[in-house]
Amino acid sequence: MTERPAASDALVLFGLTGDLAHRMIFPALYAMVQRGVLTVPVVGVASRPWNVEQLEARVTDSVTQSGAPVEERTLSHLLSLLQYVSGDYNNPETFAALRSALGKSRRPTHYLAIPPALFETVIQEIGAAGLADHARVIVEKRSAAI
Repeated sequence: MTERPAASDALVLFGLTGDLAHRMIFPALYAMVQRGVLTVPVVGVASRPWNVEQLEARVTDSVTQSGAPVEERTLSHLLSLLQYVSGDYNNPETFAALRSALGKSRRPTHYLAIPPALFETVIQEIGAAGLADHARVIVEKRSAAI
């Protein structure tokens, strides 16, 4: 019998300030919190020099625009899970900041909601920063029809 891998202990979202995150990812995270299945830190990584307040405003706007009934307690819990790392995907310092933001997390899931041209760079930097051991990588590949 195959042993089941340990659950991820953090979710890292590359491309957090983009349109895909606003339209689809934030509402999905909200629904996961609402169902009680998202309980780990969520660390966003993107190039925009946002602070946490700007990120929280973007998430709130996204959830509100999604049309789902907004429960303040659920939204507050989602916002409490969020952290943000601003930086260039080609700069190792961005990944050092990510490592710091992850704290004690050792089994992150890295979700790449970024242009395909950046996949290789980001995956290489994840490995170079020591963030690939026991980690998972999910690649968001959008269809040209969308």
